[in-house]
Amino acid sequence: MNTEKEKILKAVLRIIAHIADKKYQLRIWIQEKGPEVDDFNETVCNFFQDCNGVVEEHEQYIITNKQHKKLKKFRDNFQAFADENDWPHLFIDTPEWIKITEEAKEVLKAFNHMH
Repeated sequence: MNTEKEKILKAVLRIIAHIADKKYQLRIWIQEKGPEVDDFNETVCNFFQDCNGVVEEHEQYIITNKQHKKLKKFRDNFQAFADENDWPHLFIDTPEWIKITEEAKEVLKAFNHMH
C-alpha cells in the first residue's frame, strides 16, 4: 500500500475514533472547547469524502474482508443516521447515536486502531 492510501485510511480511522468518543463530541461538537475545531457536519463531510473511496476500492487499501465488511456496514448505517440528524445536542444521548458509536468502536477494533 502506498503512503497516500495509508494516510487516507488513517484519516478515516481518526474520524471514526471521534465518532466513537462521546467525550470528544461533548467537548468539541457541543461545548466548542477545543483545541480541535470540528463539528458534526464537518465530520460527516470528511468521513464520506475519504471513506467512500476506501470502501469502493478496498483492494487498493489492503484491508481484510472482515475489515471491509465492518467498514461498509458502518458507513451505510452512519449515512442513514447523518441523513436524518444535524444537531449533536439533540441526538448525542439517543439509542440510535449510541448504536452508531458502538459500531464505530467495532470498526476500530477490527483495524486494531486505538483511540
